[in-house]
Amino acid sequence: MLDPTTAKILADPKFKEMVAVRNSYSWICTVLMLIAYFGFILTLAFDKAIFAQKIGDGVTTLGVPVGLGVILFTIAITTVYVRKANTDFDAMKDAVIKDVQK
Repeated sequence: MLDPTTAKILADPKFKEMVAVRNSYSWICTVLMLIAYFGFILTLAFDKAIFAQKIGDGVTTLGVPVGLGVILFTIAITTVYVRKANTDFDAMKDAVIKDVQK
């Protein structure tokens, strides 16, 4: 059995909206990360020649900047999610708390 405060929070439409938006955003970020990681790994596994191409006259291959790109993409998408969580999701949470405390 839930305590009254928890029941009010779970019944609040703003809370339900916040959970739906947050879950949707999380799934989008997850799918993008899976595409980036598995795209890199599967390309490496099944067509090594793509990443084995040398860049210019040096010894660096295409796989190095693409791998670095995957890492930078991870940092970027994490930054975007944290910023969204600290602004939009926190504002939604505060609105739910304000409604429940009435």
